[in-house]
Formats: sequence, C-alpha cells, structure tokens
Amino acid sequence: MSRTTRTVLPPRVFALADDLSGAAEVAAALGLRGRILLGPATAPPRDGESVVLDLDTRQLPPADAASAVRAALAYADGGVVLKKIDSLLRGNLAAEAVAYATGARGVVIAPALPVAGRTVREGVVNLHGTALHTTDAWRAEPGAAPVSVGAALGGVPTRVVPLATVRAPEPALHDRLRAVVAEGYHPVCDAETDTDLDAIAEAALRLGPGIRLMGTGGLAAALGRRLAQVAQVAQVAQVDLAAGAGAGAGAGLPGRDADRSTQADRHHPTGTETPGPARADDVAPAPDGTPPRPLLVVVGTAEPTAVAQIAQLVAAGARHVPLPAHTLTDHSTRPTLNIRTGVGRAPNGVTVVSIDGTHAVDPGAARGLAVGLAHAVAEAAHESDLVLTGGETARRVLDALAIRELLPLDQIHHGAVRSRTPDGRRVVTRPGSYGDTDSLLRIARALRPGLAPHPGLAPPFGQPAAPPVQPAPLGEPT
Repeated sequence: MSRTTRTVLPPRVFALADDLSGAAEVAAALGLRGRILLGPATAPPRDGESVVLDLDTRQLPPADAASAVRAALAYADGGVVLKKIDSLLRGNLAAEAVAYATGARGVVIAPALPVAGRTVREGVVNLHGTALHTTDAWRAEPGAAPVSVGAALGGVPTRVVPLATVRAPEPALHDRLRAVVAEGYHPVCDAETDTDLDAIAEAALRLGPGIRLMGTGGLAAALGRRLAQVAQVAQVAQVDLAAGAGAGAGAGLPGRDADRSTQADRHHPTGTETPGPARADDVAPAPDGTPPRPLLVVVGTAEPTAVAQIAQLVAAGARHVPLPAHTLTDHSTRPTLNIRTGVGRAPNGVTVVSIDGTHAVDPGAARGLAVGLAHAVAEAAHESDLVLTGGETARRVLDALAIRELLPLDQIHHGAVRSRTPDGRRVVTRPGSYGDTDSLLRIARALRPGLAPHPGLAPPFGQPAAPPVQPAPLGEPT
C-alpha cells in the first residue's frame, strides 16, 4: 500500500484576543503554523494556518471594543473562528460577546482552563474549586466579579450545558448543542478537564458552518488537537488502492477517544510539511560564551508570585531595576533604561525591570503605567531579547518598538510563549497571573541556557540583600 505525497492541511483558524499575552497563548495552543498580528487584519488565514489577532481592547471603552470585534470579523472568511476570552472573565467581555455573536448561527462557549485550576460547573467559573465571585481574583479590577458566565456575557442569551451532558456518550453533547442553538441560545459548557474540552471542541466542529467558538487557551488547545486529528485522518484516507487496500478506512471524523497528537509533537514537527509552529532555535552564544544580545525582562503584573519570581532571577545574577510608579506617569521625569552601561548593566546580560509598588497604585492607571514602562525600557528593548509579563505591558513595549507581527515558536511552560520577531529576536510573552515562583527563571534559562543560580554569593552589582520590591498593579491579563 502506497500513500500519496500530497499534504492534507487542517482547516484555517482565525482567532481574536483582547490582549497580546492571550493572543500568543492561543497561537501556541492551536499548534498550527501561523502568525500573531499586532494590528488590523489584512487578509484571512490560508488553509492549515492560524492568524491570531490581538485586538488590544482590554482597556478600551466597551463600545470601542465591540467595534474592533465587528471590524475584525470581516476577515473571518470560512474556516474556524475563535474568540479567546479571559479565564477569569475580565475585560470587555459583555460588549465583545454581543458583537461576536452577531451574524453567527451560534457561539459555543467554554471558559474553563483546567491547567490553571479554572473550571466551570453549573455555568459558574471556579478558581481551584472556589467560585470566582467569592475569591479576590478581581482585586485589581474596578468592579465585582460576575456570579456566572451568563452574567458576564450580558445581553447574549445563553443556556448552560451541564457536565453530565458534556461527558455523556456520543451523540448526546452534539445533540444538546444543536438543540440549544436551534432555540436561539448560545451554549455555555461546563468543563473540568482537558478531556471535557476535547469533547466540546469535537461536538462544536460537527455543528457545521456558522458556528463560532469562544473560550480560553484550554479550548484553543482542544481545537488544535482536534484539527490535527482531522488532518491525520484525511492524510491516511489518501491511499493508493492499487495494492488492494479497502477504501474509506478512517474516513470522516474519529471519535473523541481516538489517539491525539501531543502538544509537544505539534510544537516540534518532524518534517517540513508537518503543520505546527516554527521551530524554536535558540540564540547561540558567542564563542566566548557571551549571549549575542542582552535579555530584558519587563514585569508588568500585580500578582503576589511576581516578587518571588523576580527574586529567583536576582539569585541567578540578574540585575533588578524597580522603577517608581510616579516617574512612569509623569512625562517630565520618565526614566530611560540603559542595560549595557551604568546602573542597568548586568554582567550575565539579564536585567529585570518592574514597577516599584511600595505605594498603592490606582488600577485605573494601568494603561498609563504600561505606556510609561514601555517608554522607559524602549531604548534598551531595541537591542534585546525580551520577556514581557502582562498583556498590556507586552503590547505597549512592542508598540514602542513598532513590532506588528510575531511568529509563535513554542511554550516554555503553560502561557509562556516564545515567538520570533521579523528581525530575528526572541520575545516571550506570559499572562501576569500565570507561572510558579520559578517561572521567570525557567524562561530566562530557556533563552540563555547557561544561566544558573550562584548559591552563597552576595547580591550582585551592589544590590542590598533584600527581596525585590512589590510590583505595582497593571490589571494583569488572562
């Protein structure tokens, strides 16, 4: 039995996100070759490609955010359409959901993100088993957390699809989704595991044209797994029957228990025609062991773990530069960071910059602080590889550098997405609320494999032996 050489590509995917770290998370989760756009779309994706558009609407007025969604949907020309939402239901979710649902036959909604402990039961988001609206996860937000997904979606008519239906034997879930859509509602699906999300993605794709998807990076990963299966099955179906093999083996969509490609397999394709993100070839050190460019880490998050994350980088020899918040919002006193000479220099080439959060900062000042932080690091960032935490911070820094497109490479850990810029630099984006205490160190080591802690050494560069300053809140994304 011989096989044809024509490569069967998965369907194209057009995805929208309200901030940059979320867009990068989706691009990596989908596992397709594609692009992250930091600006208006100009054409729909090609077959086998994903185009993920950062709408940059997290901090916009609701009406402007809705307009951005409507404008972007003009490029949803066939294929699969996905709207990435915040797993904690932050942002202009209600306004954007109404715009996104307009013109769709139905929207299948699945906000669970099991890898981060964010699940949905009875239409309520739970954070590590506790209802979102009873936690402090919205501490940096101006209002209270919504009591349910339906409440967060505002004027979008929804019906909850319970976990029992999600896990029922086929075709129960598909039939329920179809019935809810036929009644004029948009299904909100309970989910607690990636297997639940796999079932939802499969059932949603079976609904056919006019159906759009809405969810987190968890749903994007499930969609990517499903599309990889479809391409594999179609490839196998292209068999030369001259050897007498039976036709039709594997034709159509496989069941939800079929073998799935792992995320790692799709992130590291074995052939040039295999769909998946581009390879993450690390920047090679110079002959003397010095990295070819500095590594600049910009922390724009209020998460408590950020302090410990910075501390681990400092212990590995990084230079920490906390910038007072008032200097970032006052144009006359904004600092400019130089990481090659003077106060910002780090012998191992790694500098971490954060906002001095000694004094409380109004969450409403998030965008102004992010703009100020981007201005402060822009000169240094022009010649550096970058690690950017918090979607607002990431977008403002890349805007300052006039970078309009990223090529996703891989994930260093969940949500920490390594991409390549058009000029060949590496950029890692990560949602502010993601990552254990070793997150930044893991990212830095992935970009600079020689970086290692130096136990027993005094704090470098004359720094006092004190923990890093608490970062100020920037309304961290995702």
